[in-house]
Amino acid sequence: MLDQLFPLAARAAAMLRERGQTIAVADGATGGLISAGLLTVSGATDFCRGGGVIYSLRGRNVLLGLGREELAGMESATEPYALLQARAIRDRFGSDWGIAETGSAGPLTHPRGVPAGRSAIAVAGPGVEIARTIETGDSDRIANMGAFAMAALELLVDVLAETGEPGRTPISSAYK
Repeated sequence: MLDQLFPLAARAAAMLRERGQTIAVADGATGGLISAGLLTVSGATDFCRGGGVIYSLRGRNVLLGLGREELAGMESATEPYALLQARAIRDRFGSDWGIAETGSAGPLTHPRGVPAGRSAIAVAGPGVEIARTIETGDSDRIANMGAFAMAALELLVDVLAETGEPGRTPISSAYK
């Protein structure tokens, strides 16, 4: 799996390094694969501030430090919740960018009713906030974890590529 994540991570790393920017990661159902993908790039400390796996309420509280008012009305594995996590991990780690994933890898339905194979991913950075929902239609836990991590890194690369082109309208206006 890491060999599949590496090319995307390397592209993201090159763009972040070129800009002198950093990223922090809130992995969920990916179990750390987004972070692991980024860390396959040699010298990742240049651009990766860190992050963690948010797999419980306690983990969320420790890593993100969100208050009740910020969490009001939020549901797991939704785009608004992924965006909240991306913003929070970015701010908590003092990075330029945050990326987050929240989903249900399976094989069973998530305790909050989310079907296996559904994930929400989000990227939050300078003037950009984008979220997408991924539906694999599969209950294979390992395959879903990999698919979610790939989708997250693909979104990151797309956002960085589009926001780095001079004169281009930020894609945040299309997805916010």
